[in-house]
Amino acid sequence: MKMSFSRLNLFLLFFHLLILQFSPRISAIRKDVGFQGRRICKNTVLGRYLLSDDNGHVCDALSLNPQSRCCPEKGEKFSCHGCNVVSECCDSYEYCVSCCLNPSRIKEEQVMNVKVAKPATAGKYSNVFDFCAGRCRHNSESVVHENAYLSDFHHCFSLPSNSSAANYTFLEARLNGINVLVGRRGQSCDSVCKSKGQSCVPNKLLVLNQCDIMQKYMSCKGTCLASIGPDQPAEVVDDAPEDLNPGACLFTQTQSMLSCYGSHQHTRRLCPCA
Repeated sequence: MKMSFSRLNLFLLFFHLLILQFSPRISAIRKDVGFQGRRICKNTVLGRYLLSDDNGHVCDALSLNPQSRCCPEKGEKFSCHGCNVVSECCDSYEYCVSCCLNPSRIKEEQVMNVKVAKPATAGKYSNVFDFCAGRCRHNSESVVHENAYLSDFHHCFSLPSNSSAANYTFLEARLNGINVLVGRRGQSCDSVCKSKGQSCVPNKLLVLNQCDIMQKYMSCKGTCLASIGPDQPAEVVDDAPEDLNPGACLFTQTQSMLSCYGSHQHTRRLCPCA
């Protein structure tokens, strides 16, 4: 009986070995299965109340997904809540970033050559989110006298007027919705705009403070000169004293001096009204 049991065991063992020998090999690892990585959002880190992610959504800190660092995809995308879309400035940093991310406002090819800071050695923005996050936070064009904001809407996302991306075509696009008027001699832009039932838009003075733009609206007589004064951009009237360059257009390199209220008895101002 023991002999028969042993033979049976040997037969079963041999049978199993035979199956393993001739059965097709099965790989333990599937190579055709890919693992989709979770997208990690960039965001504006934690503000006092809100943050904006690179999808264009705004949320509070408690709503932020702790794994993806993204805001919930609900509510308005690319929201311009609290923004003046004409001046491209907002009263909230997070909504400024969200509004700026809208592809219809800022395109990636426009920001690739914009420097992060003024020094020649400064790096450039690598993507739209980095541009929006940086531009909305630091913008010298939204201050006056370098120590005070022009208005409560001091988070601005417009391209800097001295960037290589700010070519004539783009400057024209930035004037959409703006009524560009030429004042009479001695008039301020504030009074020019009020005469048409409108208001002067301070940030758009930066756009008009370009020779190409001034030459479209004024004769300039072939001359565009750098000058100093709160009455610019402007054109010197023809009967001005010879030393003031009659007929020349004037722009200022001191952007902090740009003002809706400046005027001069020998110039006619170029004014942005809305």
